[in-house]
Amino acid sequence: MRGLIDRKGEQFGYLIGNVLYTMDGEPSGRLEGETILDLGGKPMWRVVGDGVYALKGLETIGYLTEERNDDLYRD
Repeated sequence: MRGLIDRKGEQFGYLIGNVLYTMDGEPSGRLEGETILDLGGKPMWRVVGDGVYALKGLETIGYLTEERNDDLYRD
């Protein structure tokens, strides 16, 4: 699992495998190559390294955290 953090440092989503979820656990898109797509397959953001950016321009959406073992946080 990787967290999706905004520019202020607050988590607003997470990635398990290539599926992006909201903090409520609802699927909201997927990572395909260097692009995050919405559920309909439309490109939303681009990913460069750990950074997540708008499709055009230099607007920073946030970043993906390092991979962490989700099993460590379950009861």
